[in-house]
Amino acid sequence: MINAYAALEAGAKLTPYQYDPGPLGDHEVEIEMRYCGICHSDISIIDNDWGMSSYPVVAGHEVVGTVSQLGTAVTNLEVGQTVGLGWYADYCESCEQCHNGDENICPDLTPTIVGHHGGFADKVRANANSVIPLPEDIDLKSVGPLLCGGLTVFNPLVQFAIKPTDKVGVIGIGGLGHIALQFLQAWGCEVTAFTSSSKLQEALDMGAHYSVDSRDENVMAELPRKFDMILSTVNFKLDWNLYLSKLKPRGRLHFVGATMEPLDIKVFNLTEAQRSISGSDTGSIQTCNKMLEFAQRHQVKPVVEMYPFEQINEAIEKLRKGDVRYRIVLER
Repeated sequence: MINAYAALEAGAKLTPYQYDPGPLGDHEVEIEMRYCGICHSDISIIDNDWGMSSYPVVAGHEVVGTVSQLGTAVTNLEVGQTVGLGWYADYCESCEQCHNGDENICPDLTPTIVGHHGGFADKVRANANSVIPLPEDIDLKSVGPLLCGGLTVFNPLVQFAIKPTDKVGVIGIGGLGHIALQFLQAWGCEVTAFTSSSKLQEALDMGAHYSVDSRDENVMAELPRKFDMILSTVNFKLDWNLYLSKLKPRGRLHFVGATMEPLDIKVFNLTEAQRSISGSDTGSIQTCNKMLEFAQRHQVKPVVEMYPFEQINEAIEKLRKGDVRYRIVLER
């Protein structure tokens, strides 16, 4: 039996929940939990904000733990090995995307917390194809948020061949944005943080070269159109045409934050300078491995607040209030 914390209906507090996962599949791995981050996406699934939740929901997709059981067909992992598990728990392995190393955009993948029980538990299961061996000596308390949030902001640097000479802006210095600043600074880019006045100095301390109060209309109006990329990590509506106007020709506005409202975009802001709009969520296993190697080499670490698993509802409530600097990690 697996002992978990589950939401039994949309928006509910988590309650103790026990379930029988059945026999371990030939290609499955069972992971004994050590740490699990809490991401805003967990709350979105608990609340059914995206209309894809299936109750009871056992959320938690920033998993760090130890392999406790292996299916008979698993040959790339060992019992006792320290591993991680992110947003996806399985891929089809037969589609064009999987064959090309883009399994994160497989049309038949299994999210870790959608129709599948995640890491708010003492154990979690996943297909071995999605379980990530962790580098030796990596900080296990902070690595969990890298498997989702870190990969989410690292992936665009790889996908769009961001250069060390590029100028990149980051909108929102929170759970995603504060990691993005660190990656971009280590990448060699000139980094500008768009944030509230209360975080201007924090953004500079975390690697931004410039920190802009995005609510100051005069400051925003005076910014030159200098950015090769602006990375939006927020989940609410902003004046996207204003940010488009700050991109240099062929610049890109890229979304990794789950903004639910439709984008209000003037086409001329794209066509006049051949600008682009794009988006992505996490990344492939290969990109995740590169991200972890890069993070360890450059000492990129999420800033975390630790909670015991038993205080999971208190931790979620703090995240709901937006009162976290900058990620929460549960510890067993």
